[in-house]
Amino acid sequence: MSSEDIWFDTRRCFIGGAWVESDSGEDLELTNPSNGKIICSIVRGNTADIERAVTAASKALEDSWGRMTAPERGRILFRLGQLVLDNTETLARLEAMDVGKPLTQARADVIALARYLEFYGGAVDKVHGETIPYLDGYTVYTLRERHGVTGHIIPWNYPMQIIGRSVGAALAMGNAAVLKPAEEACLTALAFADLARQAGLPAGALNVVPGLGAEAGAALTQHPGVQHISFTGSVGVGKLIQAAAAQNVVPVTLELGGKSPQLVFEDADVEKALPFLVNAGIQNAGQTCSASSRILVHSSRYDEVVSKMAARYRNLQVGPAMDDLDVGPLISQRQKTIVEGFLERGKGLEVAAEGDITSDAPSDGAYVRPTLYSGVSPDHVLAQQEIFGPVQVIIPFSDEEEAVRIANGTPFGLVASVWSDSGARQMRLAKKLRAGQVFLNNYGAGGGVELPFGGAGLSGHGREKGFEALYGFSTLKTVAAHHG
Repeated sequence: MSSEDIWFDTRRCFIGGAWVESDSGEDLELTNPSNGKIICSIVRGNTADIERAVTAASKALEDSWGRMTAPERGRILFRLGQLVLDNTETLARLEAMDVGKPLTQARADVIALARYLEFYGGAVDKVHGETIPYLDGYTVYTLRERHGVTGHIIPWNYPMQIIGRSVGAALAMGNAAVLKPAEEACLTALAFADLARQAGLPAGALNVVPGLGAEAGAALTQHPGVQHISFTGSVGVGKLIQAAAAQNVVPVTLELGGKSPQLVFEDADVEKALPFLVNAGIQNAGQTCSASSRILVHSSRYDEVVSKMAARYRNLQVGPAMDDLDVGPLISQRQKTIVEGFLERGKGLEVAAEGDITSDAPSDGAYVRPTLYSGVSPDHVLAQQEIFGPVQVIIPFSDEEEAVRIANGTPFGLVASVWSDSGARQMRLAKKLRAGQVFLNNYGAGGGVELPFGGAGLSGHGREKGFEALYGFSTLKTVAAHHG
């Protein structure tokens, strides 16, 4: 895969169903994290481009897109999903080159994007209101209606998946979307726009404006014509976006960071748990909001788990995305510096094991060795702060009460997992753990397009995936008819 394989125009915005020049007349360079080389130039959208995109989205709501029935919207989403599948290998290679994730993981992201579109295409005409028993002489019912223009700011770690769960749900409910992809990785967002055009999505229903967060992103969150904002990214930026949206009093869905624990009890099936314990921490080089960066283990099984996880870590191979190894590079040299800073703060801790960077990995790639720490205090910075790299800590606990206290002892609350054969314990902890998702004897449930996803605390608020996403991208209207 090279820049010659990119069939769409990276130096233009997609607005009103067409590729258009940016008002800025400026470009940004897109870098391949596997080798540090420039992939291509992308457009640097600005406030004027966002203004044009919001105007185009508003017009789409007044035209054919706004008048389209739910089944018609569903058919377009189905066609778009099929186009995604038809281009699986091309999209996967674009994502791998752009983000740095191994090809196998990139292919899984393509399939997930298609699945979101299929799910929402099938669900779009099944979001119903309800009738409410009320006073004599009244008939009361509710309607689910679109917000209008929705703004979507997505991160660089999972562009395709987050487009699917965010933009896909918004379009299903009849909103018109303006998407600002991350400047570090926006190739598949632009490819998606072109596939949407091919699928017959009406002009203006989807608009894509690449650019810097402080320019295009800020303009989108502050625009008075946007009725809902969806953001996935860092806690710091999420706070800025919520503050900006508050000026226009519009709802915001925030999916932010995590410090997700897996709790391994004395009666756990450790052999079954092992792949989940490791893979949930190193997938996408640990650059996952729901990454399991904390492994909490009962003292009676602690040495066993440390030994077995360490053995897996020693076999981890890190290298270029196209080599399709266990772990690819981080997204950028900047992110590498951040992760190395955490590793520096981990000096003095016991390193249980590390993975290996292949000898032929380009020296300019953003590679770090996956690192597993054991015997870590629950209040250590590596156990408290989101690292966003392939780093995991193993923490011992003595009983269930202590395990819950440690698990809930960070400001985050995105995902948690319990490994135990005790059904009673599973039910108790499912209630006690502060997390938007709790998995029992598994982690992630295969992605779960159907499963509501979101967090508590610094992990954000609002829910994506499943029908909850459709409810979030709509507003409820109550109609009370007095007929005597």
